[in-house]
Amino acid sequence: MSDPLRLGIAGLGTVGAGVVKIVRQKAAMLETRSGRRIEVVAVSARNRDKDRGVSLTQYAWEDDPVTLATRDDVDIYIELMGGSDGPAKASVEAALKAGKDVVTANKALLAHHGQALAELAEANGAVLRFEAAVAGGIPCIKALTEGLAGNDITRVMGVMNGTCNYILTRMEATGQGYNALFDEADKLGFLEADPNLDVGGIDAGHKLALLSSIAFGTQVDFDAVELEGIQRVSIDDIRQAADMGYRIKLLGVARMTGRGLEQSMAPCLVPANSALGQLEGGTNMVVIEGDQVGQVVLRGAGAGEGPTASAVMGDVMDIARGLRMTTFGQPAATLEKSVAAQAAVAAPYYLRMGLVDKPGALAKVATALGEAGISINRMRQYDHVNESAPVLIVTHKTTRAALDDALARMSTTGVISDTPVALRIEQV
Repeated sequence: MSDPLRLGIAGLGTVGAGVVKIVRQKAAMLETRSGRRIEVVAVSARNRDKDRGVSLTQYAWEDDPVTLATRDDVDIYIELMGGSDGPAKASVEAALKAGKDVVTANKALLAHHGQALAELAEANGAVLRFEAAVAGGIPCIKALTEGLAGNDITRVMGVMNGTCNYILTRMEATGQGYNALFDEADKLGFLEADPNLDVGGIDAGHKLALLSSIAFGTQVDFDAVELEGIQRVSIDDIRQAADMGYRIKLLGVARMTGRGLEQSMAPCLVPANSALGQLEGGTNMVVIEGDQVGQVVLRGAGAGEGPTASAVMGDVMDIARGLRMTTFGQPAATLEKSVAAQAAVAAPYYLRMGLVDKPGALAKVATALGEAGISINRMRQYDHVNESAPVLIVTHKTTRAALDDALARMSTTGVISDTPVALRIEQV
């Protein structure tokens, strides 16, 4: 057997404690499978005295994660603190400069600084791995960088935030509105300290930006991800989508088009009988489409101690076995800067709006759509609510640019009583 592989772990929350438990409880199995003994030698966190459900007395303690990252007896620095800057960024940079391998679950750090960190890792002969940063225990990074490396990827999409999927599926199951289910998710501890990271699509957008980089050989560009949260999805939208054979998901979609790289994280309608449509609760799903393999669907737990710690240990095991890969599946210098494309691929759209009770109101809406080059596939009008008539329109295929043009035209007609809700219908 080789020399032991020594780990330093910064961040001892749910995931960090889970990694310690796996290393301790499965030591013999890990050694058999990797050919090396794997051990934790030092740890760091903000509170030394907190009860984490596992004893840490046998490990060296460092108050400063940068000091931990550069210890002589640490081979792999595991960063589980979170945050796009501050101690997380400083300690990862310090570890890579020291030539140490890094494993992280920090999607925000990589979404904002991934290119620079990948270059730093390669310059110092180090490996930077991040399976746990995307979709918890689902091995989607490994699928893209290894199993599907012989494919030209045509589309990546998925449900990558379990909290949003929980809220949307519970809305449908219980008939309760968004606000009630938001409160329920909060009480269950599903929401981040800043809830907008979840319900605003930011957390999932970070993950999509990372998958896009690997899939299309581009530099990570989170700023180009079109973000829209689920806050404006109403119970009426949920019901009307179901009536048409659809379900609403916070769906990430990335694809390379003739106009550039399209990256969007927004509520979409998907067929109810599709794999994505049948996804319930806090589960995640990533769908990858390649020119050789067709469609691959990966489904599993997107968060939690066990699944995320499992993903961390998958990266550790690869390094223990001697598998050394570039961060995003190819040398950082070969990653191209992408040109952002806003929803360039045409698709049907679902529109919900309220019309004032005036003669010709519906005709003005239809005219606005027609002038933008959009034709109507289906339309429904419902009973008046407070002098406003709810109207549902499903368009034929169009682009987001054309739809935005139509919405701008509608806003000048004087017949729209509230801001329309527009949701893409994604073919899956």
